[in-house]
Amino acid sequence: MEELIQNNPDLAKMLPYVIAGAIIQITLWIFFAHTVRSTLKLIQKENQCILPNQAWFLAVPFFNIYWNFEVVRRLADSLNNEFFDRKIAVEENPTRKQGYIFAVSFLVGNLPLPVFLRYLASVVNFIYLIVYWIKIAEYKKLLKAHNKHTESEVTDYNL
Repeated sequence: MEELIQNNPDLAKMLPYVIAGAIIQITLWIFFAHTVRSTLKLIQKENQCILPNQAWFLAVPFFNIYWNFEVVRRLADSLNNEFFDRKIAVEENPTRKQGYIFAVSFLVGNLPLPVFLRYLASVVNFIYLIVYWIKIAEYKKLLKAHNKHTESEVTDYNL
């Protein structure tokens, strides 16, 4: 590795930026996985199609290329089941469309394609990561609000 860096001074200049970028990306994946996990924890066990702690696999480099597709499918199914049981009217298969665009663009961005296509896929991926993350957070808030609403009904009933 040292010979490679010594023979290529441009690589030596870029290395700190590559390391910083990797650290930022993994940190972002960890926060995203935490949002998915905390959303899954609000879903009753019988409605979960994925265990909350399995969300941490989203932060594992390379494996997350595959795992994104599993999380998209299973999270949408879990939310669908939970909202059906709670009789909350939401769109069918919540978060699925945004999630699949995110997962496909992440896959394309990691394929050995021309730089322009990978760059384009990375831009789409970043945009849809934010859109997907916001959608998950909205449903998380809805589940929390519904939990507080049902808890206050139980408290009022017991008085």
